Formats: sequence, structure tokens, C-alpha cells
Amino acid sequence: MGKVADEVFALVAPIAESFGLEVVEVLYEKKYDGMNLTVVIDKDGGVTIDDCERLHRAIDAPLDELDPIDTSYTLNVSSPGIDRPLKTERDYRRNLNKKIAVRLYTPLNGKKLFDGVLTSYDENVFTIDMGGKQLTFNKKDTAKVEPIIEF
Repeated sequence: MGKVADEVFALVAPIAESFGLEVVEVLYEKKYDGMNLTVVIDKDGGVTIDDCERLHRAIDAPLDELDPIDTSYTLNVSSPGIDRPLKTERDYRRNLNKKIAVRLYTPLNGKKLFDGVLTSYDENVFTIDMGGKQLTFNKKDTAKVEPIIEF
């Protein structure tokens, strides 16, 4: 994270926890409508629009007081979404025994793309089952790991 994101994370994480929510990520980035500060939250069972609104109201005044950003910005509070790339331990836990897609920075056996069922993970590696064949990846070697959404 950057300096602004780190400061905002430190401020809002305890407030979110008091509501039974986890701050997954804080993003401070330029978008089409100007600067955006996005607080991504999650909880067991998923986040509702009411959770987002409640936290937004709860952090609005403390953010004004902290004043980590010297320009105007739009504050967003959001759920991670069902297609959120796997980044945190919670993301891997939520997708355990589900199909995921793995994109590598450099090819492995001539391939950069793999998909299979996430069968295990720890802080450094994860394993997928590709129809009976187990393949383990180092997280640092992956460009993107994301759920496969099937309807």
C-alpha cells in the first residue's frame, strides 16, 4: 500500500472490526472522476450494502479529522466481489475447494495459464488439483490468481 492507504488502513481497521468486519484492502487511486479512496471490507457470510453504508458513515468523520489526503476525493466502501483476485489468506480460505485460474509471470512447462480446484495453501504456496494431477505454485511466481465463476 502507499502512505495514504497505510494511514487509512490503520484508522479504519479497528472501526471495521467493531462492526464484525475485516478491512481487506485500502486503495487510493486516480479514476475517471478524480481521486478515489476505496475501503474493501469482508466478513464471514459476505458483505451487505448495509455493512458498506454503516462503515462509510462511521469512518467519514474520523477520516476528515485524520485528513490524510490534501485534495478532494471520493470515498467508497465496497465488498471484495465474487471475482476478486486471491491476495490475502482470507481470499484463499474463501476459495478452498473451488475452481481457480492461475496466471504465471513466466511459463511452466510451456504454459502460463492453469486452472483447477484449490486444495491447499499456506503463506508461500498453494496447490490445485487439475483432474487428478496436483500442481503446487509459489505465490511470488503468480501474476494473478482468481476464482472461476460458473453460473
